[in-house]
Amino acid sequence: MDLTGGATLASTSDARLSVPEARGPSGGAVGAGRIAARPAVTELRLSAFAGHRGATHPLGPVTLFAGPSGSGKSTTLRAYEALARLGAGDPLDEVFPDAADCVPERARPDAQGRRGFRIGCTVDGPAGPVRLDLAVQAEPRLRIVGERLTGRGRTLLATALRDPGRSTVQAEWHTAGATPVTRAPLPDDLLGTALLPLRVAGKTAGQLHVLAAAEQVIIGLRSAFACDPRPERMRAPVPPGEGRLRRGCDNLAEVLHRTHTDCPRRHLRLAAVAGAGCAGPVTGVGVQALPEGTVRAFLERGGRPATPLGRLGDGELRYLALALTLLTGPGVLAMDRLAEVPDAMQSLTLLADGLDRGLDGRQLGELLRLAAGIAADGHIRVAGTVGERAAGEARRTSGVTVVDLTG
Repeated sequence: MDLTGGATLASTSDARLSVPEARGPSGGAVGAGRIAARPAVTELRLSAFAGHRGATHPLGPVTLFAGPSGSGKSTTLRAYEALARLGAGDPLDEVFPDAADCVPERARPDAQGRRGFRIGCTVDGPAGPVRLDLAVQAEPRLRIVGERLTGRGRTLLATALRDPGRSTVQAEWHTAGATPVTRAPLPDDLLGTALLPLRVAGKTAGQLHVLAAAEQVIIGLRSAFACDPRPERMRAPVPPGEGRLRRGCDNLAEVLHRTHTDCPRRHLRLAAVAGAGCAGPVTGVGVQALPEGTVRAFLERGGRPATPLGRLGDGELRYLALALTLLTGPGVLAMDRLAEVPDAMQSLTLLADGLDRGLDGRQLGELLRLAAGIAADGHIRVAGTVGERAAGEARRTSGVTVVDLTG
């Protein structure tokens, strides 16, 4: 079924794969010492998604999408986050509550009134480049009608809608044993790739490669953390908790309380970064426990009075929150981590829509240089959006790739 005027993701029952034995990250056969690289999303495809058609965007360690308002910057990042959430096991209706808005405007319904959209990505890692492509029906009922997982030029998983009256798709994955292909129904509201580790036994060479590819994609997608600091929510003292930074960074003071105690070296580095992007001299970032049981953070000024975060400007607060995200990592962020996967295999991809929002030129330059420097060691990647003015500064920053969406 072609939902958007392009190629459909059909089942390939005649696929016969021959691949060497491998074991995925949680399978146990590959030790941490043999891991060649952390899984990372290296390409984003918007085949037919909102205002995008046939768009393919390579993703480097720091990639920023630039262009005027309406060029599709936020939509591009939304597609990335949607894939990340599906990889984490979120149901389709929660990921796309307004799925009709994702259908290309000129897409015409077929004879059954069906319209949809198509997105995909490539995740690089120990199993080599692995492609994931999805066809989603948005109307008349939201469902995944086609999914394809490919690696080394072979189809490892393919699903297709066979009976529109059922809430399942027919899936088949490579086995390479006595039965070359295994077939089974999968739910049409969940990512099939994320279900494979629960369905594949891992007894044949083909199954082991399917597991390795699927787990690589899951790890790469689930490494994403969408950060959208909201200064208006970051000023008040907050009660102490588990110390994991939330998307809106409203609990920034709580997280700084944790890093001050548990991560003193990173906390000291944050103080140096704060001094580069905040007004006036900054000698440290302090945290104070208040009598009512809350904590507040402040900038230390040497011999001068300290400045509570509540007195900082919006740009300063956004700058601090984004810098803290880059300096900490998954363990200090409110994200769904894979506990069974060694830290050596996990990285963080910061998704920052409107990275430059509220920042002046100095703050943006410092943040870009920080991101590029940290991303160079492979632990953290950044995918974000910036306006046209900020794009110029980004292009002048070594290690930052700017994708211009104006054309």
